[in-house]
Amino acid sequence: MHWLAAVARLREEREAGVLVTVADVRGHAPRDAGAKMVVASGRTWGSVGGGNLEETAVVRARAMLATHVGSPEQLMVGLSDKTRTEHGRQCCGGEVTLLLEPLPVVPSVAVFGVGHVGLELARILAGHDVDLHLVDSRADQLADERLAVVADGQARVQVHHSPVPELALGSVPQGTHVLVMTHDHAEDFALCDAALRCTHLGTIGLIGSAAKWARFRSGLAVEGHDAAAIDRIRCPIGLPGLPGKEPPAIAVSVAAELLQLFATHGVRAGR
Repeated sequence: MHWLAAVARLREEREAGVLVTVADVRGHAPRDAGAKMVVASGRTWGSVGGGNLEETAVVRARAMLATHVGSPEQLMVGLSDKTRTEHGRQCCGGEVTLLLEPLPVVPSVAVFGVGHVGLELARILAGHDVDLHLVDSRADQLADERLAVVADGQARVQVHHSPVPELALGSVPQGTHVLVMTHDHAEDFALCDAALRCTHLGTIGLIGSAAKWARFRSGLAVEGHDAAAIDRIRCPIGLPGLPGKEPPAIAVSVAAELLQLFATHGVRAGR
């Protein structure tokens, strides 16, 4: 498999990896600068030269994965009979510098309700390397021309038109951060109830006032959720203290809170 396809596969399967590139060659080496391989915890794709050189790279890449290293590293490997490592000798006569770049599991966010606030939030999140799921029961809210503002960003965007939005919860990846902000409080409540019954989600946030949340807490208890489960839901969402009730202001607040959650939950470290 080509290294580009391997990178895409790891992202699709939400598995962390390391991209290894021959960055520089001095003297003789089995591969030229630019050769690449992808290393995951239990498999590899491509080659940077085999032998001691490649085994050294694989061992270091897997150590990076095990310790959740997030920054690129350079690794210099000598290829002469005077340079012995635990993986043996490689007597090409040169020296190779490898660049090891972590390929983390990117965060996944599902925005339920792509109204004024939801669209502004999607616009902000589209500028980040995330898997972004946009869910709405109203097809017109998901029209291509309306979502054009998120199409050219870094995010990988998936659109779900679901007349019963809570059914879309089953199609989002493990660890997805869920934000409930639909146009209908009954829809919001059904989503909160369903989200608490899912075991694969990350955090759950609900847009709304203190009065709305008080009603929801009582209703969720009636549906059989205990206090600890209900406390999984954050309401209101967004960073406290930021002024403004306009959709862009709320979206900025919620996006900033999400960035904090990504760091807290360690998604970018591949967990």
